[in-house]
Amino acid sequence: MNRREFLRWLGAGTSALGLVHRGFAAALDRSAGSRRLRGIFPIAQTPFTASDQLDVDALVRQLEFIDRGGVHGFVWPQLASEWSTLTEGERMAGMEAIGAAARKLRTAVILGVQGTDLAAVRRYIKHAERVGADGVISLPPAENTDPKALLSYYQEVGKSTGLPMFVQAVGKMDVDLLLELYRTIPTMRHVKDEAGDPLQRVGLLREKSHDELKVFSGNHGRKMTEELTAGFSGSMPAAGLADLYATTFDLWQAGKRDEARVSHARTIEALDTMLRYGMEGMKYVLVARGVFNTYGVRTPASRGFSEATKVATGGSQTPALDDAGKQTLQVLVTSLKPHLKA
Repeated sequence: MNRREFLRWLGAGTSALGLVHRGFAAALDRSAGSRRLRGIFPIAQTPFTASDQLDVDALVRQLEFIDRGGVHGFVWPQLASEWSTLTEGERMAGMEAIGAAARKLRTAVILGVQGTDLAAVRRYIKHAERVGADGVISLPPAENTDPKALLSYYQEVGKSTGLPMFVQAVGKMDVDLLLELYRTIPTMRHVKDEAGDPLQRVGLLREKSHDELKVFSGNHGRKMTEELTAGFSGSMPAAGLADLYATTFDLWQAGKRDEARVSHARTIEALDTMLRYGMEGMKYVLVARGVFNTYGVRTPASRGFSEATKVATGGSQTPALDDAGKQTLQVLVTSLKPHLKA
């Protein structure tokens, strides 16, 4: 075994030696990093109370809802989680609650660690390890698009943890940069690709990494059956319809391709209805499904979304969720009941 192979093996965290990284205690507690990182990994929405406080209990209910639905993973907090509106204390409390609840569940947990600076990122990483996360994910720094700076940033993130690392590729992060991250960071073996056209990039990413770089899609998994044909390892849609996506994924893996396509068409039709109302609509579906108590957001359309956030939330120009909209979403959830798992 050469040095490169050893580093890959060590970074994968699949052997006893993999426990020597700084996440050792978390690994012993809930076998951190042992769950399979493949399938539907929804970006969780963040629930707030009527007084605009983080609703930790509802956040945990969302994880339990995802687990009941047979969904493979759970990711928080990222763009569709309104992560940039959360205080550090809220993020730490949410991570703590998610980690505690996940010990009893099957669903893999990936925790977002991007922050205002690398010192904050390292604090989030340390906490993710402490609570038993199965992996971490990070957006690039919003203020810097220089490839060398992005490479340096993710290398620093990679040095700070032995947990599997997802890179969330947005903006102008090209294939060459992602492959350089793969080559220089032993634990970077997953990417959520929202830069360029992921369907055109996935073949090269797989080929040049000898199929070790596992690609997940964003954009609410709209092209998921095409992506699975192309070799994507999973998708990261919103949480409210995650069990429908999981049904499609599992049917596909079982070789039931026609059934998977029918399931996916149903999901996308429901998605389009939900996204008419943007972030509020995404949260209200969780209200209609008995998970959240409220649907308030901290990311109003007037704040000026980035392009990536527009994709994550359904766009900045969405109507307010009035009584008619709520009724529409209630009817939607009722119509889907024969197909829901949670």
